[in-house]
Amino acid sequence: MTTPLSGKNMDQFWMWWQHLPERIDPVIFQIGSFRLQYYGLMYLVAFTVAYGLAAYRLKTEARWHFFSVDHLQGLITAVIIGLILGARLGYVIFYNPSYYAAHPLEIFLPFEIRNGFRFTGISGMSYHGGLIGALIGLLYYSRKYGLGTLNSVDLLAPCGAAGYTFGRIGNFINGELWGRVTTAPIGMYFPQANESALRHPSQLYEAFGEGILLFIILWALRFRAKTPGAMLALYLIGYGTVRFIIEFFRQPDAHLGFVLFSLSMGQILCAIMILAGIFFYWLFKRQALRDAR
Repeated sequence: MTTPLSGKNMDQFWMWWQHLPERIDPVIFQIGSFRLQYYGLMYLVAFTVAYGLAAYRLKTEARWHFFSVDHLQGLITAVIIGLILGARLGYVIFYNPSYYAAHPLEIFLPFEIRNGFRFTGISGMSYHGGLIGALIGLLYYSRKYGLGTLNSVDLLAPCGAAGYTFGRIGNFINGELWGRVTTAPIGMYFPQANESALRHPSQLYEAFGEGILLFIILWALRFRAKTPGAMLALYLIGYGTVRFIIEFFRQPDAHLGFVLFSLSMGQILCAIMILAGIFFYWLFKRQALRDAR
């Protein structure tokens, strides 16, 4: 007699798990050369989740009494615009500047113009660039309407972490940003890698670590982190730390490889992110002590 997780049943489970990416079609529907993919849908879900959590905070936490729903909608819109622009420009600057210097029209146009005129969609988005762009959008809107930049970022920081979970799930469905080769049974075969080797499903690691786990931590700390701006600092430190660790399981970008010793570009940017978070926490704490005197 075998238990549900032993012997043949376990072998069947790992076989199903390892070949799961091959069974997923990333395209919802296609008309001609235009394709609607789950990746784009996951972005919509991510923004909806972040907005829903922020709206819940407005209703249940007295701290945000000066925030209206209209303010939240405008703030989220500004953040989304900044995030998309920043993510694209961040990829261009951080990951492939030489290519886009030679093909500048492809930075924002979703077409390939080297071999004719073909719709390709915009490929290549940088998380770190998106974060910078989102903060710029937040800074602009919160200052324009007198909401307070630190208050605004404290409101959205844990909500954004929850939404980010779905962005990484979108990466997984899209069959991109896979992990390094492994012999562990948790590895998967990614057909886009064009090889018969098991690879870490690093997208799922990131969905859990950078999304679910970080959200739980920040959500639990939202009442304890009373220093204005503390949630931003904790987000930078938390995301940077988790991502830095997971990058050891993620395949570096093929055209970059390892940038410094055995560190990837993502890890270099995360190290800067952690240092920035520590600095901001010290700065905000110092300012709060001064204001209390």
